[in-house]
Amino acid sequence: MVKPRGPRRQRLKNLNAEAEQFRRRAMLGFLGIALAMVGLAAGYFRLQVLQHEEFETRSDANRIKPRPIVPARGLIYDRNGRLLADNVPAYRLEIVAEQVEDLEATLAGLGELVALDPEDIARFREQRRVTRGFRPVPLKLRLDEGELARLAVNRHRFPGVEVVPYLTRRYPYGELFAHIVGYVGRIDADDLAAMGDSRDAALTHIGKTGIERFYEERLRGRIGYEEVETNVEGRPLGVLRRHDARPGADLWLSVDARLQQAMVDAFQGSHGAAVAVDPRTGEILGMVSLPSYDPNLFVNGISRRDWAALQAPSRPLFNRNVLGGAPPGSTIKPFMALAGLEYGLRTPEQQTLSTGMFHLPGQSRGYGDWRRGGHGYVNLRESLAQSVNSYYYQLGYEMGVDRMDAFFDRLGFGHPTGIDLAGEVSGVRPSRAWKRRQYNQDWYPGDTVNAAIGQGYWVTTPLQLAQATAMLANGGVRHRLHLLQATQSGFNAPKVPEPMPPGVRVVDAPDHLAAVRDGLVAVLHGPTGTARAAAAGSPYLIAGKTGTAQRVSRRGSEAISPNSLPYHLRHQAWMMAYAPADDPQIAVAVLVEHGGSGSGAAAPVARRILDAWLLPPVEAPP
Repeated sequence: MVKPRGPRRQRLKNLNAEAEQFRRRAMLGFLGIALAMVGLAAGYFRLQVLQHEEFETRSDANRIKPRPIVPARGLIYDRNGRLLADNVPAYRLEIVAEQVEDLEATLAGLGELVALDPEDIARFREQRRVTRGFRPVPLKLRLDEGELARLAVNRHRFPGVEVVPYLTRRYPYGELFAHIVGYVGRIDADDLAAMGDSRDAALTHIGKTGIERFYEERLRGRIGYEEVETNVEGRPLGVLRRHDARPGADLWLSVDARLQQAMVDAFQGSHGAAVAVDPRTGEILGMVSLPSYDPNLFVNGISRRDWAALQAPSRPLFNRNVLGGAPPGSTIKPFMALAGLEYGLRTPEQQTLSTGMFHLPGQSRGYGDWRRGGHGYVNLRESLAQSVNSYYYQLGYEMGVDRMDAFFDRLGFGHPTGIDLAGEVSGVRPSRAWKRRQYNQDWYPGDTVNAAIGQGYWVTTPLQLAQATAMLANGGVRHRLHLLQATQSGFNAPKVPEPMPPGVRVVDAPDHLAAVRDGLVAVLHGPTGTARAAAAGSPYLIAGKTGTAQRVSRRGSEAISPNSLPYHLRHQAWMMAYAPADDPQIAVAVLVEHGGSGSGAAAPVARRILDAWLLPPVEAPP
């Protein structure tokens, strides 16, 4: 049975304990609030004071957008102020990828308004792949007026798409200076990678060849930028600050447009190369490589059709002066004669017998003269005038390849001339070391005999031959060939001459030089000179030497007429010359491809070039 409970006792409240407990809890609460306020204050202090600049920058980045200012590219002039590379106004279509919601739909829509080639789309995708999303990427360059009008009407449909005015490159002389001035082209992935993340990445074009490439940094200038305030949609509201760009420097070249055209005309449709030099300074007065091409095709991207047309067997894109070369043939003989005098192996009047065939001791194989039956006894002057091979066979055999190599090394053969164009080749100066390195073979006396008349392993560029010819003309000083004459940094700024290193004296024997130069005059003005037909009627004295670089050799003692050979097997025709012989003002080297003979093909070209520079221009009839 359950015992009933009694009444429950009520516990008495301890008011003091409850008050103490409330105080403790209140203190903890206030302490928590205080700590929270301190933490909040510390947070505000960190944001407002310690990290003020960082967050201000982030805020401005959302509101202020930097916009690059691409400077005008420097102009290029010839020595008389004729414009060789110009800037003309144009418009391009650009897309900022991060502002476009559907890129494919945007491209499709734009394709309805402007003519977009598959190549334009491909280049856009390639460049976009390596460009940050906030940077504009060009889609199409050179919009025409109809495309500009259609884009203006439909501008609201394409956020992130802009029509940007700019200056584009134009080459007024087209093919005439293509291998000197070169061209600019659209920047590709390799160019962007080389630039990194610098402001220069805002460029759309860069020098690809010629002067445009070699002096790219001078011509490019320095990109500026402006700080543009935008709204939440990215639309520009105004320019807050502007940091002006620095325009590229204008370049003045040493070439003369009138002479350049005369050099092209002098070839009369033949293929080849020619260099004209001021022997007193090393300045290039004119330089042609034929056939040539129109550099304007490359500025905004060349089409497949135009590119295919330039892949012809005649190689119009190939710069024969900088990248080409051929055995120099008999144009090497003046330098061999000079070497013979320098080494004491010959005197100007010492004679050598030419019977029509030269034999090395103990060998039955003969090395022939161009004249069957030989030239008889000839001295240095007549050896040059008549281009007597036997004289130089014997001289080369006595000199030996080692001394020959050392002397031609001094003259600059086998080395780039240092011209301010990229990619210049060294050619080949044959020697024991070169043959061992190239073929792992010994050097033989027959190699020396061939090298003595500019055949065999020799490869000489027109630039090297022009530099050596200028050395003979100016009295033994070798100058570095160059194209840049002066720089002008600003419209009203003075032209600043380009500093040039002093010439190097490589021959210090005036009597030796005089003997060789006398022989070179006899080539064109002497009664036995091989090129006297080219100098007929000249009002000034010409010194020079023709050369024929054989592509096939004779069979035994049988002579081969160059003109009877197929075109691709005909000999290369050379001519080196300077004039006036008594006061040289111009030196030239001419190479006519497959010309057959130097006297028949190259000498007339050289004469026409010299006339164009030294004689007053012929006025056109009214």
